[in-house]
Amino acid sequence: MLALAVDEETVLIIDPGHGGLDGGAVAADGSRESDVNLAVALRLRSLCIVFGIPFDMTRSTDALLYPPDAESIRAKKVWDQQQRVKQCNSCENAVLISIHQNYYPDPRPAGIQVFYGENPLSKALGETAHENLLRSLCPESRRVAAPAPDSIYLMKSVRCPAILAECGFLSNPSEAEKLNQPPYQLKIASILLASYLQFRQAENNA
Repeated sequence: MLALAVDEETVLIIDPGHGGLDGGAVAADGSRESDVNLAVALRLRSLCIVFGIPFDMTRSTDALLYPPDAESIRAKKVWDQQQRVKQCNSCENAVLISIHQNYYPDPRPAGIQVFYGENPLSKALGETAHENLLRSLCPESRRVAAPAPDSIYLMKSVRCPAILAECGFLSNPSEAEKLNQPPYQLKIASILLASYLQFRQAENNA
C-alpha cells in the first residue's frame, strides 16, 4: 500500500481556487468565488498556525504577479495553474487541498462535492473530507466523492494526494449568504483540517 513518508515532514498545501484576473463564479449578490475561496483558505491557514501544522499556500492575497509575456487572460490563467502544479510537485511530501465553490444555472442545487486527484491516496482523503463535510453541512445530500474530471488541470497534474472541495453553490442564494459569513467559513476550514489530520493518522497507522 502506498503511504506518505512518515519520516519526512508532510506539508499541507492550501490552494484557494482562482484569484487575480480569474474571479471564478459570481453570486447574484456580486460576491466572487475567488474571494470566498481565499477567506476559507486563510481561516484554514490560521488553524494550521494554531496547531503547528506545516503548510504552504498557492496564494494568500487576491493579487497575482503575472509574467510580462502572459498577455491574454487565457495565458495568465494557464501560467497561474502551471505555477500551482509546480509548487505542489516541488514539495517532496505534500498533500493538496484546493478550495472552490460551485455554480449551476438553476439556483436550487446546494451542498458540497469533493473530487480527488490521480495519486492513489487521493481517494481516501477525498472520501474522508466528503463524508465529514456532508455530515456537518448537508446531511440530506446523496452526492459522493468522485474522481476529478479531466478538465480540472490541477487535479490531473499534481503528483501528491490531492482533493478539490466544492464547498457550496454560489448560485443558491441562501447558500451563498452562508458562504460569505466568517463563522461558516471557519466551520468549513475546521472540517477540512480535521479531515486532513484524520487521513494522515489513518495512513501513518496503515
